[in-house]
Amino acid sequence: MEVLKVKTGRRTQLLDVTGAVERAVAESGVATGVCYLFVPHTTAGVTINEHADPDVASDVEGIFDRLIPHKGPYRHAEGNTDSHMKAVLTGTSQSVFIENGKLALGTWQGIFLCEFDGPRQRTVFVKIVPDPL
Repeated sequence: MEVLKVKTGRRTQLLDVTGAVERAVAESGVATGVCYLFVPHTTAGVTINEHADPDVASDVEGIFDRLIPHKGPYRHAEGNTDSHMKAVLTGTSQSVFIENGKLALGTWQGIFLCEFDGPRQRTVFVKIVPDPL
């Protein structure tokens, strides 16, 4: 299993980690299989979306912040209820097929760590499992 350490710079941020995951797949030597991604945090997630235009990630960040505002009538004493709820929406894991030694992502797709309570140091676990022979 590969462990990616990612430093985020803002409270809400979608950080493109596609290149790091692609390197892990290439270094594994796996030709066909599955790449599992898991973020072990309750205020961060992982998603797949367009990464060709950085405005998409910026728009997603803004939409999350408008949909679930930082300040609200929340009961959680730490002051980050919105971060927990945003992580519930994105989820903490993704699976991507590996074909011909590469991630089988669509033309415009990329993998994003979704930070909702930053800036912080985050972890992304990458587990690459080859297809059985």
